[in-house]
Amino acid sequence: MSDLVTGDAVVLGLRPARLPSRGLAILLDLAVYVTGYVLISVGLTMATASLDEAAQAAVAVAGFLLFLVGIPIAVETLSHGRSLGKLACGLRVVRDDGGPIRFRHALVRGAMGVVELILTFGSIACIASLVSARGRRLGDVFAGTLVVRERVPGTRVMPVPPPPPWLAGRFTGLDLSAVPDGLWLAIRQYLTRMNQLDPQVGAAMAVRLADDLVARTGAPPPAGVPAAAFLMAVVHERQSRDAARAFRPSAGGPGSGFAAGPAPAPIPGPVPGPGPVPVVAPVPYVAPAPVAPAETPRAGGFAPPA
Repeated sequence: MSDLVTGDAVVLGLRPARLPSRGLAILLDLAVYVTGYVLISVGLTMATASLDEAAQAAVAVAGFLLFLVGIPIAVETLSHGRSLGKLACGLRVVRDDGGPIRFRHALVRGAMGVVELILTFGSIACIASLVSARGRRLGDVFAGTLVVRERVPGTRVMPVPPPPPWLAGRFTGLDLSAVPDGLWLAIRQYLTRMNQLDPQVGAAMAVRLADDLVARTGAPPPAGVPAAAFLMAVVHERQSRDAARAFRPSAGGPGSGFAAGPAPAPIPGPVPGPGPVPVVAPVPYVAPAPVAPAETPRAGGFAPPA
């Protein structure tokens, strides 16, 4: 990850491309450009056979500059830094501040590429890329550009395994409001990776997490339920509640099945007539009895593995 900072003090999370991926992208580009140059050179040679040697040399130099210098510069300018090889390798040329390149950046890169990539067969570019901390060649240094990776492999989210069928709906009345998000994250990470752990270590972690969950919910541990199965069932119950809360129709809203009507008219009561107003005796205040605070159970009922 690069440490580039924009003018707005925003750190850019760019991943600079390294020498293997850049070398493969350059080889793909050169293969396309050289193939096109050879085909056009054959056609130009046949078309200029009647001209003198000076004219043929001028046409050959013009074709060389067009296909190996002009076309790469035009492609990088029009595609904003994504040539055919870079597109295949998931790379892109950007400015030092993370913005798209322009013609002057592509021009400097193309001019330096003739020396770095063609005349020296890529040796200068390889040395410069290995020495640079961000894998830049001399063309990138003079142009103020950077080749970054666009396709970054994302982390795969593993689903939580379902609980046993005999535990389905058993914890519908469990109070989960006091369970913190950190404990939910720890339980989820354990359940998605418990098959990769040592059996003894995994069983001990399940017992510890189940005891913490029982202490937070305030309910006694279920008898005869393994710790891992208990965690699966509770996580499944929380997911079911979240799904029901997310898709529950709002009262009076669209899809609720109830039409919002006018407010009911107040029921008329007896109109007090003239006469003495009854005096109501005040009710004496009785202080409520103090209630002892409930203690949160701390001990769990899950036995550690033997």
